[in-house]
Amino acid sequence: MSDFDPADFVDDDFQAQKTAPSSSTPSSSAAFRAPTREDVDNKVADAQQRLAELKRAQEELERERASLEETRRRQMEFQTGRQEMVHNLTRGLGLLEEAEFTARRDAEQMAKTLADFRERLSKVEAIREETWTKDNFNVELTRALTAIENARMEWNAGLLKFPILSGSAPNSAATSPETKTTAKPGIENFSFGQLCKLGLAFTWPLAVVALGALAILVVVLLRH
Repeated sequence: MSDFDPADFVDDDFQAQKTAPSSSTPSSSAAFRAPTREDVDNKVADAQQRLAELKRAQEELERERASLEETRRRQMEFQTGRQEMVHNLTRGLGLLEEAEFTARRDAEQMAKTLADFRERLSKVEAIREETWTKDNFNVELTRALTAIENARMEWNAGLLKFPILSGSAPNSAATSPETKTTAKPGIENFSFGQLCKLGLAFTWPLAVVALGALAILVVVLLRH
């Protein structure tokens, strides 16, 4: 009887592994199988969801861009408006301050002229011819003429300062403070006749006083 036993050379673990079905075969075959309709529908749904999310993100970015553009527009409007108003208000303040100074100066001159007019009027109205006598006639006449000539000089000075006294009121509404200029006539603008009248107006009181003094001297000499 032979000592060789075929069962001694059989590897039971190898035989079991050989006869057992491979576990990796179904999964590897699934990776290469054709997609089913359910798979395609799922992929379409995923793609639509991603497109919807991208669309929402785009709309959000569009709203953010519009908001940023509106903010930039308002900032530019603010900067431009501030520069414009600073320029206009600064210029307006200068013009109004100059106009206010001119108006205040004119008001002060007008108040002084009013006071002078009242004073001259009171002196002219205070002349009472009925109180003159033969002895003081010349003296009172000289005083009266002097008061009248002083009033006339004050009146002529007022005419030069305020054209409204001559009936020609200045059109202040049509003249802006920027283009308004105070026109003061110089002596070169007067004619020869006007210069003669002005010279006579300035020297007339002195001449009257001199004539009055001369008349009083003559009366005194005649009495003696």
